[in-house]
Amino acid sequence: MIEELLKETKERMEKAVEVLRENLMTIRTGRASPSLVERLPVEYYGTLTPLNQLATISAPEPRLLTIRPWDLNALANIEKAIMKSDLGLTPSNDGKIIRLVIPRLTEERRQELVKVVGKRVEEGKVAIRNIRRDAIEDLREMESEKLISEDEFYRTKDEIQELTDKFAAKMDEIGHDKEKEILEI
Repeated sequence: MIEELLKETKERMEKAVEVLRENLMTIRTGRASPSLVERLPVEYYGTLTPLNQLATISAPEPRLLTIRPWDLNALANIEKAIMKSDLGLTPSNDGKIIRLVIPRLTEERRQELVKVVGKRVEEGKVAIRNIRRDAIEDLREMESEKLISEDEFYRTKDEIQELTDKFAAKMDEIGHDKEKEILEI
């Protein structure tokens, strides 16, 4: 019972770390990367659809992304979605392909992006603390129903705290790596 709770808590925390990792991939670093736009929601026949399900995205040059929609009717909607996003990129198209030139990041923009990274890491840590809170509530319930002893409660609570600390440190490390990547010229 306790093992199940610890296993579930660990899995949920791993998912939170993975969500942070995916979330940080969308932050621009000055290099063209398809992951920058692949999750961008595009309105396609009344439904928000991730861009990678509507087009082929490639980076033929270090500072250029090309987006080739499979359905040319989606071209205008893809352009609109890019313009509305917080990427700060201006698309240009020739009727078949959308080109996104990735400009060099200014020092000011780099600092803004570092703040965004910090905010997202903090949101991830909040998610982990919420998972910890849920697990401890489940433990309290087990103890109040006399399914576990008081000693088991405190021992497991400490294990949950260790997991929380471990995953929070992992998030800090991921955030630090992303900040380094952004500040790299």
